[in-house]
Amino acid sequence: MAETLRSSAQTMMAAEQIIPPPPAFAAQALLGSHSAFVKRWQDSVENSEAFWAEEAAELLSWEKTWDQLFVDQGECRFHWFSGGMLNASYNCLDRHLTSRAHKTALLWEGEDGSERSFTFRELRDLVAQFAQGLAAKGVKQGDVVTLYMGMVPELTITMLACARLGAAHNVVFAGFSAESLGARIGDANSALLITADVCYRRGKEIPLLAISREALQQCPDVRELIILERAGSPPLPQSSSGEHLLFPPQGGASHFRESSWQETLELAKGQQHPAVAVPSEQPLFMLYTSGSTGKPKGILHSTAGYLLGATLSCRYVFDLNDRDIFWCTADQGWITGHTYGLYGPLSLGASVFMYEGALDFPDWERVWRMITRHRLTIFYTAPTALRAFIKQGPDRPRAHDLSSLRLLGSVGEMINPRVWHWFYHTVGGERCPLVDTWWQTETGAAMVSTIPGAVGSKPGSAGYPLFGIDLQVVDENGSEVARGSQGYLVITRPWPYMMRTIVGDHQRFIDTYWRQLPGCYFTGDFARRDADGYVWILGRCDDVINVSAHRISTMEVESLLVAHPLVAEAAAVGVRDALTGQQLQCFVSLQPRVSADSSTREALIAYIVRSIGSFARPREVVFVESLPKTRSGKIMRRILRDKAEGREASGDLSTLES
Repeated sequence: MAETLRSSAQTMMAAEQIIPPPPAFAAQALLGSHSAFVKRWQDSVENSEAFWAEEAAELLSWEKTWDQLFVDQGECRFHWFSGGMLNASYNCLDRHLTSRAHKTALLWEGEDGSERSFTFRELRDLVAQFAQGLAAKGVKQGDVVTLYMGMVPELTITMLACARLGAAHNVVFAGFSAESLGARIGDANSALLITADVCYRRGKEIPLLAISREALQQCPDVRELIILERAGSPPLPQSSSGEHLLFPPQGGASHFRESSWQETLELAKGQQHPAVAVPSEQPLFMLYTSGSTGKPKGILHSTAGYLLGATLSCRYVFDLNDRDIFWCTADQGWITGHTYGLYGPLSLGASVFMYEGALDFPDWERVWRMITRHRLTIFYTAPTALRAFIKQGPDRPRAHDLSSLRLLGSVGEMINPRVWHWFYHTVGGERCPLVDTWWQTETGAAMVSTIPGAVGSKPGSAGYPLFGIDLQVVDENGSEVARGSQGYLVITRPWPYMMRTIVGDHQRFIDTYWRQLPGCYFTGDFARRDADGYVWILGRCDDVINVSAHRISTMEVESLLVAHPLVAEAAAVGVRDALTGQQLQCFVSLQPRVSADSSTREALIAYIVRSIGSFARPREVVFVESLPKTRSGKIMRRILRDKAEGREASGDLSTLES
């Protein structure tokens, strides 16, 4: 056991070492040296307005250029590119038709193995036609359309059709309950819901239509439900004339009409709606965060600023080029799926891969087969998924030809050093840079990362702030802390792709993000910057516990545990304690064939004490078969916290993976 502890400690220490970019990649990268990155970053911060103006002019197509780059209207109302006019759908599709009309824009695979693909011209034509159908139903600029569809091409088409009309889309992850869906429809003031009859996961049909109908009973302002008819549901009820009836067809009724997605497409009669140029600050979408308590926050993003962030970060963080096929495994119901599963890659003219289903269905080799078959080049996924892959051993990915991959990415939470090394060595074969990105729904796109080809990686660190982003780690008074010390992560000035407000509650936006430390955007995360300037995310402020005046980051404890060779996954939470204020409790999923007995438990407790200190001794280490996760792969720590304190699980549990 002593040797095991030494090995684990060495793994943690190795995380501080810089792993340089693979030479072959650096030779062809957009930025090929660290000095080039530093110069570009310094210039972007010192001359920020010139930087944003240059990037916006180069990366986006404008109907009309802006009059003023940045305007602070007071009360945290920040406007970018005022007077400018553009359209997100045009930037993702139409502008590519001169050179990429016949190139694949979207490649889709269903859980049953079925495939569909669309060229840029085909996708543009479908988007423009569906936009015309929506316009025929009265959808116009400034409206809000809610989508609850699952991961199918029609979701992408519908999102871009809304953008084409200047209507904001409100995508709700197809895993939320009827109550949660209804709350999001109502808060967004949406008069139209677009859904599918079913979606598929682990070979099962999920009844989206039934959930949608139930949700709309609490949404009296919704006038129509549009349904994508897939296998699994009976036809919509019709009158003798063939017109769809209101739901339900008999007895008292409903306030909304039902029609089909296919019918809406056919309403256009072959006509294509032009892309409507909208003001830069026109809302492009709202996306609701699913907080554990309180009302979900509707995060509102603008058209120009958001699209610039998605495009710029794709260009630099992923070194995206015209030959790439980008697979972001996140559902498009989350911000990661919006930014890197749709808007960013398509804006740059790259191809997007989209998959409907569970990553481990029907077996643990599904992911590697898809990468091999479709020759995917960029693989962007969550550490939670990677930890599950690690548990299956290295032979599964090594049995497949992954040579098409040229870049790997991590998102969603800090990637533990052990997981980082497995991803880099086993999947990437040490030839693919691995970028670990830190950002939030609120920030719109990546804020911290390494730049592949230019900046080396420290496993476990997110890297450096991106171009134009000036961040600091500060104490409770807003003063910057010394390098190596932990503090609050803040961003010192507005940036174009930040959220604009919380839907219907601008005061909450001010209080949550700008009043915690006046003059700075408060991220809600603890972090530290090391001597080399690398940013280490330590977890949410709520996830830093206080044990007898000692602050402990639960994320650091989790990283430590996952580095142990006996551990597959781990989660750490703080629980109330009458004597010390809080105590640490750990939930651990062990590697196969490791005994969940008292000797293993004591060994892990001793390991934590030796590595951190006696004040970090867990109150308990609980062995579990698996950790509770959402379908997007995030560990639901609040469920574990409730369990540790003897409560029933709280908050919305509808996204819990079954």
